[in-house]
Amino acid sequence: MSFPPEASTSRKAPLWATVVATFFGVGRVKPGPGTWGSIATVILWALAISRIPVASRAWATIVAAVVVTVIGIPAATLVARGAGLKDPQFIVIDEVAGQLVALISVPLAWKTFLAGFILFRVFDMWKPFPIRRLERLPEGAGIVVDDLGAGLYALAVMHLLLYFGLLTK
Repeated sequence: MSFPPEASTSRKAPLWATVVATFFGVGRVKPGPGTWGSIATVILWALAISRIPVASRAWATIVAAVVVTVIGIPAATLVARGAGLKDPQFIVIDEVAGQLVALISVPLAWKTFLAGFILFRVFDMWKPFPIRRLERLPEGAGIVVDDLGAGLYALAVMHLLLYFGLLTK
């Protein structure tokens, strides 16, 4: 007697995983749930970081991105299995993680946060090398890690723009 490789695909994901993977339901907003996940992240992070001392903001953003990633990968795995899909659009915790990476050490100002949002979304949709390869990682890792790659690209471009004065606060 043999069992399918993913016997858990017929099970419903636990509530905690669904709440995390959809970022409290934001992933159910249409059209473009990934864009809505990024917008929600930018707004919520701007509100949160405004209460953190400037000297601690970079570390706070890094810690937030790590925590979201560590919790998001298993949540995305469980929800994708439950949905029977490789990368369901309603999973947006990957956008949350990647968007946070794009905002590391970015001054809190509407222009910089808007630029961080746009840059992240462009790299997330474009998926330049080697981001597309990261999607091949298994389950939740493949769902989340490619967005971390997009976040790193956005972060690099953002800091180049800031360094050369092409983006001001």
